[in-house]
Parts: sequence; C-alpha cells; structure tokens
Amino acid sequence: MSNRVAEKTVAIGGLGAIGLPLARALDRGVDGLRLIAVAARDRAKAEANLQGFRSPPRIVELEELAEADIVVEAAPASVFERIAVPAIAAGRIFVPSSVGALLPRMYLVRAAEVSGARILVPTGALLGLDAVRAAAEGPVESVTIETRKPPAGLAGAPYLVEHGIDVSGVTEPMLVFEGNALEAAAGFPANVNVAAALALAGIGPERTRARIWADPTVTRNTHTIRLESEAARITMTIENVPSAENPRTGRITGLSILACLRGLTSTLKIGS
Repeated sequence: MSNRVAEKTVAIGGLGAIGLPLARALDRGVDGLRLIAVAARDRAKAEANLQGFRSPPRIVELEELAEADIVVEAAPASVFERIAVPAIAAGRIFVPSSVGALLPRMYLVRAAEVSGARILVPTGALLGLDAVRAAAEGPVESVTIETRKPPAGLAGAPYLVEHGIDVSGVTEPMLVFEGNALEAAAGFPANVNVAAALALAGIGPERTRARIWADPTVTRNTHTIRLESEAARITMTIENVPSAENPRTGRITGLSILACLRGLTSTLKIGS
C-alpha cells in the first residue's frame, strides 16, 4: 500500500504581490498540491498573468474559491469575508494573509468549529512564532512589537488618514501609532498583519502592544518582537525586503504561505 499523501486542491483569492508568486510556485509543482482556481479583481490582467502556466487554473468569483480543499486569501482586507465565510462554511482549510482582518472576526473560528474547517495562520513577515506559542503555554508578562517601515509603505493607512498624519515629507523616524494589536490591525490593515499573527500566537490582541514608525532611514520593513515570560525572555528582529509590486508587503510573506502549504502534505514537518 502506498503511503503517498492524497493530493489536495488549492484556490487563491488575489493575484497581487502575494498571490501571483504563490500561484506560479504551485504551477511549477509542489508535491501533493494542485492549483485549480484563482480569483482577481481584474479578470483581463489575471488572464494575462496566467499565460505560460503549465496548468492554468480557472478564474472564478471569490465565493467559488471554496470548491478547493485549501483556500488562500491574498486579497485586500476589504473582501476578506467574501473569501473566508464560504471556505469555512464548506469545511475547508483556510489560509489568510490578511490576518489583521481575522482579529475582529473571531466568530469565524467558532464557525470553523461547527463546520470542521481549519484556519491556518502562516508566519508571514514575522519570525519566531513557534517560540511565542511555546512561551504562551505558560505565564507571559508582556509581548510587544515595534514596526519600522519606509514612509511609502504606510501611506494611505486608515489611521493616518483619520488623524491627518502625512508621512510623505518625513525626514527622520516618526512614531505614528502606539496601542494594542487590535487597534493596530484596524488602523493599518495592509501593514501590521504581523502584529495580528503575534497576538494570536501569544497573549491575545488586547494585551499585545504595538508601536509603528514611519522611518525614512530604513529600506526594509523591520519588525522587532520582545517577550517576557516565565520560561524565556525573547528578542527577535526581522528586516523584510518590500515587494516590488506592493511596498506594504514583504517578499517573504508569499514564501511563508508556500512553506505553510508544503507542511500540509510533506512527510517531514519542521516546527511546532
């Protein structure tokens, strides 16, 4: 009898800086995974992007992505529910990249318990979530994340618009936000999915503190995590190269989702 893992089908919502490289990687071939569908706002552009694929996936509406075993959300947070709700209702494996959009929608976790769906939050542009999860099995005193991005990577964030903060002419590091992870995710939905993932891995969005800087002295999206717990004191920093297509997104984000998908079918899985 073969012990080969049964093939799982994959659908991707969004063909931007995260979704398109992921789709290309899956088309090149990942054992146990087959890309069958994508959804995109601009169908003509999507068709052009899929030219040259060995096995071009169907272009479908967002709600139809739920036909696949695994549904990856790589779209603007504004359409998060249109991808998440059908996938979870159908009992699929749902992999969100807009993790910040999940924080105020924890009813989706309860819906997954009913339908048998699974929600897998990838590490994304962060690091050390295994260590944070391990520490959170015991008492944790505090978790903080400090994010520094080039000003262009923060431009247009709802929090900045609401408070009339203009970062376009910033010439030195400027602290633009300080609060908890829930507030950060609402105010910077395209920027701090890392804070949301950290909060879910650790002590929750209300206890996880976040500081966001518009920093013209950096060329990479930089995140520093500090955790104080009974088991360990953890300090970690990651400097992510911004995507050429979207400076708000690090190149590593799509690679993280690909690694997450590989872990669903690989014989050897590293990390807890």
